[in-house]
Amino acid sequence: MSPRAVVPLALVALLAVGAPAAAAPVVVALGDSLTAGLGVAADEAWPARLEARLRREGYPHRVVNAGVSGDTSAGALRRLDWALRSQPEIVIVALGANDGLRGLPVGALAENLERIVERLRAAGVRVLLAGMRMPPNYGDAYTRAFAQAYAAVARRTGVPLVPFLLDGVAADPALNQADGIHPNAAGHQAIADRLWPHLRPLLRQAPASRAGR
Repeated sequence: MSPRAVVPLALVALLAVGAPAAAAPVVVALGDSLTAGLGVAADEAWPARLEARLRREGYPHRVVNAGVSGDTSAGALRRLDWALRSQPEIVIVALGANDGLRGLPVGALAENLERIVERLRAAGVRVLLAGMRMPPNYGDAYTRAFAQAYAAVARRTGVPLVPFLLDGVAADPALNQADGIHPNAAGHQAIADRLWPHLRPLLRQAPASRAGR
């Protein structure tokens, strides 16, 4: 076989190997450091744990971790086109922690989230919105308005809502790193477990174990 023939055949082989992954339905996790998995291994962050759960349940989906540490709702809105490049079927929107920690206006957060959801829906994407809450030291009025913003966005856009991404994880030393903010590996597993019942109804493709029945 000539050297010239080897290159095309190798390219065909690479394409053949990559084809199944490329064809798999995509779930994008759009978030900040809580999604990116700051301080834990890539395969320990909740998007990877969700992908592992999908595989165990027989679903072919892959989960793209689009978490960026330090990102705000405004930053995520600006990079939304990048997130859409993978042509996701579902996007989990898990934003707002940095908006709150910086004391940014709740109205701006709600507007950004609504614009993100509407742009995703316009692209034919199914959306799961995950809420965030602020600690009580930010004041009762701000923390209450902050939490209510997610419910209002979900109501106006008609998307399902997970009221609090860190439900059962926040303030638990056993599930967080030393900073008390970012989940450890066990915390990320807990997040994935809590998201699963909300994600599953959005999966249109039946798991492989049930296909053809």
